[in-house]
Amino acid sequence: MKQKLFFHDVLILAASIILAVLLVKTGALSQLLISAGHGQYLGSFVAGLFFTSVFTTAPAIVALGQIAALHTVILTAFFGAIGAMLGDILIFRFIRDRFSEHLLDVVSHNTAAKRVGAIFHRRSFRLFSFFLGGMIIASPLPDELGIGLLGMTHLKMRRFVPLSFVCNFIGIVLIGLAAQALA
Repeated sequence: MKQKLFFHDVLILAASIILAVLLVKTGALSQLLISAGHGQYLGSFVAGLFFTSVFTTAPAIVALGQIAALHTVILTAFFGAIGAMLGDILIFRFIRDRFSEHLLDVVSHNTAAKRVGAIFHRRSFRLFSFFLGGMIIASPLPDELGIGLLGMTHLKMRRFVPLSFVCNFIGIVLIGLAAQALA
């Protein structure tokens, strides 16, 4: 059963990679973000949705920077963070349990790996993962990495949602301020 779930996860990941590459290569993503950017709130929200994925982060950063340079940084960050939070929720629901389950399954096969696996259950590891995961979500790095770390700590959705919003808000504010300084 675990092999079937792993294969299913790989297929979904491959399909999302192919779709993201097609969106970027054809320019469809850029056009969508530019057209949505004419309305500050909708443009920020849509760009925020795309801010979460490794394959769409770069055009989303450009769009958020352009919107923030023309409008208010705080409102751009607010609506962008809402979009990013929704994107993160989708990723979190997919990654949270399966990622940690796959990792713990690999770790459980030998004694040395069991010792390494014991590290994952320490409180200090959970606190470090919580901090590092939040930092990754706030940065232009792909949110999948931060969400994977948070998933290993078995973070509950009710705690993940505000964390995602705050981290994305901070990240988008920093992008907006940099864009305004460069404009």
